[in-house]
Amino acid sequence: MIKILKLQKAVIAIILGIIALIAYKVMNVNDMESSIYMLELAGFLFIAGALLFLYPIFFAKKDKQGNVELEPEKQEEGT
Repeated sequence: MIKILKLQKAVIAIILGIIALIAYKVMNVNDMESSIYMLELAGFLFIAGALLFLYPIFFAKKDKQGNVELEPEKQEEGT
């Protein structure tokens, strides 16, 4: 069973990509020539975030019952 995944790095990469894209739009409105580097950074961060989202799927392991275990964070099942 798929439980909680460790995808914080992917989410952070996507958020940084959005911030870089906003910075590109601001720099592009002001006609700065270096704005293209922000667009490249945003694209790189989006691709890195997408690959980090796919990482747990590629390295998933099945248990004896056929359920997928992705090494979820262990939480107490108390209350």
